[in-house]
Amino acid sequence: MTTGENTGTRTTTPTPRSRLRAPRATRTNALHPGAWWIWALGLGTAASRTTNPLLLALLVGVAGYVVAARRTEAPWARSYGAFVKLALAVLGIRLAFAVLLGSPIPGTHTLVTLPELPLPDWAQGIRVGGRVTAEGLVFALYDGLKLATLLICVGAANALANPARLLKSLPGALYEAGVAVVVALTFAPNLIADVQRLRAARRLRGRPDHGLRGLLQVGLPVLEGALERSVALAAAMDARGYGRSAEVPPGVRRTTAALTLGGLVGVCAGTYGLLTAEGGTYGLPVLLAGLAAALGGLWLGGRRSLRTRYRPDTWGVRAWLVAASGAAVAALLVLYASTGPYAYAALHPGVVPLTAPTLPLWPAAAILLGLLPAFVAPAPSDSATIAKEPS
Repeated sequence: MTTGENTGTRTTTPTPRSRLRAPRATRTNALHPGAWWIWALGLGTAASRTTNPLLLALLVGVAGYVVAARRTEAPWARSYGAFVKLALAVLGIRLAFAVLLGSPIPGTHTLVTLPELPLPDWAQGIRVGGRVTAEGLVFALYDGLKLATLLICVGAANALANPARLLKSLPGALYEAGVAVVVALTFAPNLIADVQRLRAARRLRGRPDHGLRGLLQVGLPVLEGALERSVALAAAMDARGYGRSAEVPPGVRRTTAALTLGGLVGVCAGTYGLLTAEGGTYGLPVLLAGLAAALGGLWLGGRRSLRTRYRPDTWGVRAWLVAASGAAVAALLVLYASTGPYAYAALHPGVVPLTAPTLPLWPAAAILLGLLPAFVAPAPSDSATIAKEPS
């Protein structure tokens, strides 16, 4: 820090430590929303490869820490808590089904025997009640925990990625489909915000906001607000010329359709080849050729779109780091699962006989790479202006 001799002003020189910190989020350096979705899908892919409760809990902790560190005050950012509650509900329902309807996993450790409901002959193979074993409950717990982790990863993407900015980044050929997806993704956050606002208003007026009565009295204003938003959205889309497209030659339309359809078929065939032992030689080339054809079809299809982009989001170094961290987590767990029977047993603890799950070090270290966005992504501003600016 130096002080001027004549003016008395101070000039602050940034220290090397301050240069390494993630900057505050502004309109110009906001992270690309696609990077958040790639990161979250990478964590979800890793969760789909294991039923180890220790690894799944680590994935949930990584997603929760990043959301707590980089979440803004925007309406869609408040949906993370709802996804966590939904994940807990799914886990509870899965355990309840295992208790009431039984489990396909045979077990010898009987916890309780419920009264069994006799069923007709055409319902053979289904039972209601009966023995509840520890092996069946543990199997249901592992299965439900995997699905709950997937929901939490999707909730993290919803809480961190701006859906309007994500729509702006889609290719022109996918604009109409992207509008429908964004409207669907923003429905739940807006609904939750309306419920919270109405419950707060009822508490201020001294009226009950819990129980069935409170839910019924809040439901009608929420539906009314959803209808008003739908009408306003339709009017805004009509005023902006939504659905208008440019004229393209018939040959370009046919080429676009052929490239897109052929590319999707190639992607499916290549993916099938990679997943089977017989198609290991042709799987990767067919997959790459299909991706190239599909991208070419999307590029040609974008010529029909007449819309322009105002200040498009840039994919910078920090976006690459965030996306690469999620992709690395998924790739490392997939590679670890293919190394041999020992790795498979570590990722899928046995339930018959019951064995205590262990924490494999290499998959745990790979999952910790998902914490990188908490340190490299721009930190949310105190006023959350970046989240509330119109796009």
